Amino acid sequence: MKYEKIPPLIWKDEYLELLDQRYLPHRQEIVVIRNVEECFDAIKNMIVRGAPLIGFTAIYGAILSLMNKGDFEKDIVYLKQARPTAVNLVYELDRCMKIYKENKDESLERLISFAQKQMSKLGENNLRMAKFALAELDKSLNKEKYNMLTICNTGYLACGPMGTALGVISHAHSSGRLNHAYATETRPYLQGARLTAYEMMTENIPFDLIVEGAFSNLLKSGKVDAIFIGADRVVANGDTANKIGSSTLAIVAKEYNIPFYVVAPTSSFDLSMDHGDEIPIEMRPIEEITEVFGQKIAPIGSSAYNPSFDVTSHRHITGVICEHGVIKQLRESKVRDFLNEK
Repeated sequence: MKYEKIPPLIWKDEYLELLDQRYLPHRQEIVVIRNVEECFDAIKNMIVRGAPLIGFTAIYGAILSLMNKGDFEKDIVYLKQARPTAVNLVYELDRCMKIYKENKDESLERLISFAQKQMSKLGENNLRMAKFALAELDKSLNKEKYNMLTICNTGYLACGPMGTALGVISHAHSSGRLNHAYATETRPYLQGARLTAYEMMTENIPFDLIVEGAFSNLLKSGKVDAIFIGADRVVANGDTANKIGSSTLAIVAKEYNIPFYVVAPTSSFDLSMDHGDEIPIEMRPIEEITEVFGQKIAPIGSSAYNPSFDVTSHRHITGVICEHGVIKQLRESKVRDFLNEK
């Protein structure tokens, strides 16, 4: 089957088109978003996902609020509730509110221009991060080609123009510097098996899928040179919230001395929090564990514990890569100190 590379988000002047990521890879359906409520549902129900793309979708939700002459300030508060962990959602909506208050008569035009510029800027910044990552590996490992592992989905489906952690793998591949990639299934929602594998197929990247239970076996084998994950929130000491399983992967990587990097734009940083214990963790429906695409796999009546994210301690992170460079030797306020110097 030929997998087509379809943009996950397209603004059509009066409405938003989103590639419905719940049905990938085998169904490529477009959902039309015409109002704030539909935008909220698209974020909440994971039609769109990935911290940067959630943020962009929210910006267009703010635009739709103005176009539909809604209560803008009330709509902004409403949209912020769609998903609690990804800091980009609140970050972008706060910026929309600032633009609105400063340019009320021209706020619609300003917000549309803002959205377009931010999408372009994100693509440029993600390429910068990918180049920083490859330079970091050349400095520390100095190989002609690398084997890389990632978790969840942090590619163009999560970011728009280009991915963050998966963008590193894409860039290495297009530069002739990737030997092989590994992607986790990312249970229970299977973002890795459905979405990362789909992206790698569209870009002809050589890869294998693994289950999260294979972390230790694979890393002990020496088949992975470095690990790159994305982030839904990075706090001041470098603690990072990301898809559930990321912390386990970091702990195993530490055991086998495999470099473990977080790749995230500064819009995913939350310097109001000092450490990861302050990060709210979204709990998802139990059906994501007890069912697979509507088919029950656990006994009827089974309960389930289903956190969508965990927090990786800065002690297990080799470095955080953002558009300004690589933040290393993480400790209390190190991220804040780094950004204050930029």
